[in-house]
Amino acid sequence: MTQSKDPISGDADRLVLRRPDDWHVHLRDGAMLEAVANYTARQFARAIIMPNLAPPVTTAEAAEAYRARIMAAADEAYDFTPLMTCYLTDTLDAGEVERGFEAGVFTACKLYPANATTNSSHGVTDIANIYPVLEAMQRMGMPLLVHGEVTDKDIDIFDREAVFIERVLTKVVRDFPDLKIVFEHVTTDEAVAFVMASGANIAATITPHHLRINRNAIFEGGLRPHHYCLPVAKREKHRLALRRAATSGSPKFFLGTDTAPHAEAAKESACGCAGIFNAPFALESYAATFEEEGALDKLEAFASEHGPRFYGLPLNSAKVTLKKEEVVVPDHLGPADARLTPFLAGQTLGWKFFGGEA
Repeated sequence: MTQSKDPISGDADRLVLRRPDDWHVHLRDGAMLEAVANYTARQFARAIIMPNLAPPVTTAEAAEAYRARIMAAADEAYDFTPLMTCYLTDTLDAGEVERGFEAGVFTACKLYPANATTNSSHGVTDIANIYPVLEAMQRMGMPLLVHGEVTDKDIDIFDREAVFIERVLTKVVRDFPDLKIVFEHVTTDEAVAFVMASGANIAATITPHHLRINRNAIFEGGLRPHHYCLPVAKREKHRLALRRAATSGSPKFFLGTDTAPHAEAAKESACGCAGIFNAPFALESYAATFEEEGALDKLEAFASEHGPRFYGLPLNSAKVTLKKEEVVVPDHLGPADARLTPFLAGQTLGWKFFGGEA
């Protein structure tokens, strides 16, 4: 990373970063895919694409077809590469996973505990049901991506991540000590501590919104549906733990936005959908956090280096630029009949994204 200085003021005014990747993205499908794909493609060279469509992506054939639809929706000028994942179910054939991985179709498999989040009703009901798949993945070096929450009705929603670590994740790590695992969108100090105490094959992604809001934001001045996501934001102590982890320079933590668009009508309803649409200003939001923590020198590693190294992929050679320039996040994006509210709508960010070394 290079940081230029204004010759008059001497203040840093520009960041030139290796082009980053996003290791957790929901692009949806159909009209929504068409509406949101380029928000991710313009900033990120590659993205891990979540498979929780309806029906979910459980075969290499379905993944290839979905990848083709993504490539058709993304502007060719952005040179964007979607990395496809397989949705794990109780009955998924390990052979299908192995064939898809060896053919270069699947980059990873995604574990959704059944009914944990959007379109997860086909998810895993008991971790033991997918042990044959996990055995094959460990042998091949294929990463397991984990939505780390239990869904028991007797567990408080704010405790579901911590209980998942205790009941499920520790068991998986014990039984598959060489399995590569990404604990996605971690939200608690317990998750940070678990990742830090684990071996080099355990890593985590951190979202821009969990770095910037705690659970109070959901109820600030009323119910704020556009701050509702799963895993839900936690107490302030957890937000601070995430900020320390992200800006620590540890290779175990890297960028994953978990951008999850829903039309305003689906968010602002009697049973609003979970998900925060942060793709339009993702890198600017991360830069704001790293600047507040005095860690801009750590941003490039978090955004552009730790992820590909964990996945065993080459670093991107292209560069992008962030300039010290105010940008106001629009209140709304997208067509009138399917408006989207972006994360930090109406707020001003201090960095502006430019493609290439502007």
